[in-house]
Amino acid sequence: MRTPTIRDVAERAGVSKSLVSLVLRGSEGVRPEKRAAVLAAVEELGYRPNAAARSLSERRTRTVGVLLNDLRNPWFVELLDGLNSRLYDSGLRMLLADGRLNRRLGEDLTRAFTDLRVDGLIAVGTLQDPEALRAAAGRVPTVVAGAREPELPGVDVVANDDEHGARLATEHLIGLGHRHIAHITGPGAVGELRRRSFEAVMREHGLAGEAVTEQGDLTEEGGYRATVRLLSRPRRPTAVFAVNDMTCVGALSAAEESGLTVPRDLSLVGYDNTYLARLRHLWLTTVDNASHDVGRRAAQHLLDRIETPDRPRAVDLALPALEVRGSTAPPA
Repeated sequence: MRTPTIRDVAERAGVSKSLVSLVLRGSEGVRPEKRAAVLAAVEELGYRPNAAARSLSERRTRTVGVLLNDLRNPWFVELLDGLNSRLYDSGLRMLLADGRLNRRLGEDLTRAFTDLRVDGLIAVGTLQDPEALRAAAGRVPTVVAGAREPELPGVDVVANDDEHGARLATEHLIGLGHRHIAHITGPGAVGELRRRSFEAVMREHGLAGEAVTEQGDLTEEGGYRATVRLLSRPRRPTAVFAVNDMTCVGALSAAEESGLTVPRDLSLVGYDNTYLARLRHLWLTTVDNASHDVGRRAAQHLLDRIETPDRPRAVDLALPALEVRGSTAPPA
């Protein structure tokens, strides 16, 4: 059976091909009865626009490349949901790529996106190769979401206020009565901001000498190993603030293996408020980093930059909130 064409739709509706194109593009300059006739013909014939041909005529692909730092991180789920909902409302579709695979194969996926002529690019999370993003940003409108780097001309940054979020977590533990508090850190500018905020709050409360930091890598295994090291110290902490929820889950496993009960013997706070933190058998106190809001804001910044490529670079920070659950309590 022959695939219906735009000419078939025009003949069925009794209009010109150009008017059919106007209706399919959502143009408002079409009389209601003509629009209804075209849409009825489209439905009757089962016509589907040729995306490739439309891209050539409009010089747009109506796609956005989204490069994730690591597809395995559950924090991205709600951010992508917010991102996709806003892009979808504007008639754009996402193409996803995994930065971790990019690093393993030694491929530059940003180049793949630009070769596909995407309308824009969104980098989610801390990327390992900012130079590749710099090159891509010179070719297509680009936004960084959920990270604070790299700082590039004409590239908007939409993220969580990491300093405020770390302050909420640390002050929560101090308010419960904890004094010997550890922080498992993470890489990149986001990890640095959270660490510095943790140390600043400890200093403000006269607890600089009680603050301990241990390096993590944002993974569950990294959190487990860091917590094992912390609990092996002559004086173990009574509370741990982890750089993200994945790290916090690893810390929980290490505590339980060491015979400690959370939160009676060790309080734990995560960051991101992922679905992991909401699992009933984990029920982690964590910082909600407004990831869905960050996603929607990032999409809007990209839409604005597509519309006005030369607009000044912006840094847009969403306000976090503390979600208190069952992993924190006053020290024994």
